[in-house]
Amino acid sequence: MNIVELFQKGGVTMFPLLLLSVLALSAIIERSWFWFNVLNKEKETVNRILDASRKDWGMATEIARQAYDQPIARFLYAPLRLQDPDPELFRLSLESSADDEIVSMRRGDKILEAVIALAPLLGLLGTVLGLITSLGSIRIGDIGTASTAGVTTGIGEALISTATGLIVAIFAAAFYRSFQALTFNQAKVFRRTGNDLEILYRQKWQQGRGERMRDEE
Repeated sequence: MNIVELFQKGGVTMFPLLLLSVLALSAIIERSWFWFNVLNKEKETVNRILDASRKDWGMATEIARQAYDQPIARFLYAPLRLQDPDPELFRLSLESSADDEIVSMRRGDKILEAVIALAPLLGLLGTVLGLITSLGSIRIGDIGTASTAGVTTGIGEALISTATGLIVAIFAAAFYRSFQALTFNQAKVFRRTGNDLEILYRQKWQQGRGERMRDEE
């Protein structure tokens, strides 16, 4: 039995299951490519920005601006582009930027959540409809006779939709959990990197404040 035959014997719910499969696969491919790019470039970008911020804040800002297509660069560029902010405003900008980036990283999660929830239910519905069709054709007087031999086959075919729904849901759930773990890890990277940049800025701010006080004297 090939895939086409399985699809035909699975019943009408195989069509929405196919749609859910396409949606899930599209979201998985898009998110996989996104995370590949993030993990491939992130460390180098962070090191360049932090190293530059120890020497020249203007250079650090320019590096972050040039790498603006990366989430970590957008996160760090938000406070760097401010004109001489006080430390509290600098920290608030970091926090706001981190929230925005984490939300964008969860794009596609809603699709996978919907697939995980709906696929098993559609599979079960297909099985129930198949059982109704198979058992509805049996007459009381035919029970135990050769005329009911095809019912077992019909029930087996009805279970195809349940198996398909479970496979689709399990496949989507595996990637969904992986993306959730990557997002959680990214939040820790943002927090650690943001703290490092904030410490450097507070040091710069204190030095600048001391210089201004000496000039006033």
